[in-house]
Amino acid sequence: MNSNEAKTILLLYRPGTADADDPQIAAALALVKTDAELAQWFEQHCARQNALRQKFRQVAAPAGLKEQIISEQFAEIRRNARRKEKITAGVALCVTFAALIFIALALLPRFQSPDKSLGAYQNQMAGIATSGYGMSLLTNDLTQIRSYLAKNAAPADYNLPAPLEKIPVAGCAIESWSDKKVSMICFRTNPSLAANQSDLWLFVVDRKSVKHAPETESPQFAQSGPLFTAAWTQGDKLYVLGTRGDEAAIRKFL
Repeated sequence: MNSNEAKTILLLYRPGTADADDPQIAAALALVKTDAELAQWFEQHCARQNALRQKFRQVAAPAGLKEQIISEQFAEIRRNARRKEKITAGVALCVTFAALIFIALALLPRFQSPDKSLGAYQNQMAGIATSGYGMSLLTNDLTQIRSYLAKNAAPADYNLPAPLEKIPVAGCAIESWSDKKVSMICFRTNPSLAANQSDLWLFVVDRKSVKHAPETESPQFAQSGPLFTAAWTQGDKLYVLGTRGDEAAIRKFL
């Protein structure tokens, strides 16, 4: 498990709960103890979770609601003792409904459907590229990269734009998105960068795993977090190319 995979798993972690008993979360927590950068990210994640929990706890019932319920209950009993059972059942139903709402609010952060849109995918991949990731394979050989990705069941039958084929490659990594593997090919446009560094990244994933993916090979441009990205579709693959700069900086690689 690498740092990025641990982050994806720990997004489900809530401090102060039994989440740590989950085997995958336990493994990710173990990695936190050995990775300073991951530990800093995890500390911020826990702070956000605690802040959200505090906000939920601050949600109070409308003023006077309790007194109103009690008053109406006794008034109804005095008017007609025979309606006592109906009133009791009504109050019990209200309490049960309130309890169900509370449980739903408590579980919402954990079970909320994840955002699978193109924008969310671009932002996540841009975050990975600029967060101090580690390449799974260091090589300047595109053939070796394809072979490595294929052996690890990641997208390997991709097509590079002609200008991109001329850019020196630094290596690759395999990331994850919505239970699908993402091929991350790392390029180096700046010759002064170290062999294990890159400044241009191409992400390839199954297009069906991303909602609102482009319908054509014509690139769509967007600012995605710290990177400017171009996204396009070819066959059954979605391609996202990212670098620091603007549209002009990325168009020359397409």
